[in-house]
Amino acid sequence: MIIQADVVGLEVVCAAFLSQDKTLYDELERGVDIHSANQAAFDLPTRLVAKVLKFRLIYGGSAYGFIKDPDFMGVSTNARYWERVIEKYYAKYSGIAKWHQQIVKEVGQTSKLTMPTGRMYEWDLKKFGSFKIPEPEVKNYPVQGFGADIMSVLRISFARRFKNAGIDGVLINTVHDSIVVDCAAHEVKRVAEMFHKVFADAPVNINRVFNIGFNLTVRCEVLAGHNQGELYEIED
Repeated sequence: MIIQADVVGLEVVCAAFLSQDKTLYDELERGVDIHSANQAAFDLPTRLVAKVLKFRLIYGGSAYGFIKDPDFMGVSTNARYWERVIEKYYAKYSGIAKWHQQIVKEVGQTSKLTMPTGRMYEWDLKKFGSFKIPEPEVKNYPVQGFGADIMSVLRISFARRFKNAGIDGVLINTVHDSIVVDCAAHEVKRVAEMFHKVFADAPVNINRVFNIGFNLTVRCEVLAGHNQGELYEIED
């Protein structure tokens, strides 16, 4: 059986911690359906558009990019429409707006960005012209990198417990924001319980490794099936 644990909203959790945005913190900890809430707040046609919008803005999306993107062109090809949506987004998540401004400024001054975990990014700004800052990269890399750091901690924590428990199966690896296991059918329940315990302990273990004051809940969705095309959710 294939059984995997998918992190729920990994990039959103990373953006919340890195930016310390109070609104996003509150939504995550209360378990708010963020995308539905944003659909209403930003007057968007569907929850899916709100979901994609949120991730694109975390990654440094722009109004111009939206009017050229097939995911958004059906909503509007008017740049001013998307500018107003972005303004609403940053008004709601002012902590993210402030963080984006801060890291872009830092890169402009030093060409470098060092993350709380010690991960460092460096840009040769001259190759972009007259010291042009690649803003999408500056906004995107920290979230992706911190997500990779979190997944490393989760993977190692799970691997140790998996080995010590003598599970009849093998740990495959992490695939982006999922931990994947191939195990005997009778082990599925035990592996699912182990996944949930590892994720519950995530803040403690992340802080043990990086000592960064990480204080957000990391949730997972556990899926199982005979192959990747027939996975079903296992309730906690």
